[in-house]
Amino acid sequence: MAPSDLEVTGSVHSWDISIGVDGPGVRFAAFLAGCPLKCRYCHSPDTQTMRSGTRRSVGDLMAEIEQYEDFIGTNGGVTVTGGEPLLQPRFAGALLRMCKQNGLHTALDTSGYLGARADDALLDATDLVLLDVKSWGEARYRELTGRPLAPTLRFARRLADRGMPMWIRFVLVPGLTDGPEVVEGVAGFVAGLPTVERVEVLPFHRLGATKYAELGIEFPLRHTEPPDEELIAGTRDRFAAHGLLVA
Repeated sequence: MAPSDLEVTGSVHSWDISIGVDGPGVRFAAFLAGCPLKCRYCHSPDTQTMRSGTRRSVGDLMAEIEQYEDFIGTNGGVTVTGGEPLLQPRFAGALLRMCKQNGLHTALDTSGYLGARADDALLDATDLVLLDVKSWGEARYRELTGRPLAPTLRFARRLADRGMPMWIRFVLVPGLTDGPEVVEGVAGFVAGLPTVERVEVLPFHRLGATKYAELGIEFPLRHTEPPDEELIAGTRDRFAAHGLLVA
């Protein structure tokens, strides 16, 4: 640990306590500001820019985390999320190291697009990566996110080569990510990563629509309905057919 880790500052949008959503157990989730992707289904447009956050030091966040350590217990931990935490790799790395030093389980929630910015020291301080694989095929992925897919795939392979545990997150959006070629593509790739512990199929929702309204911008998928139970179950079955544990 570098002596200056507590003094490293970053743009922090917010933090929250969650159960079973941002990794195992009770989690302190630190939402860092800024994201290079522009996902059409994004439910947190308020985190997309760095200026949406407040400048905080790692020491500031550790003081908040320490208030909840007894509540987090041995089965929970800290998740660094966003936005995209790897947009601020120095801050994310310092926070993960300090949490690790305090004996807390650490998780990094990322799209993997900026995976090249995660150095070995950052990954050494990370117990679990929650990797969002948003679609399949370069054209579809770029249409959905505005960015290429290849960096995410490279990062996933790097994590697997390091032996790092991964939970894969896949958002199911009717008309965008529900096609069999997309689901089969993601499932086939993920099944080839030996350190993937589970896949989470996350149904699209419109709960973030009010945030778009508050920001004065149009929600791109305002007319898209959430997936029904049949589509959700069928998608989970497709992943499970590849030998993957599905949540």
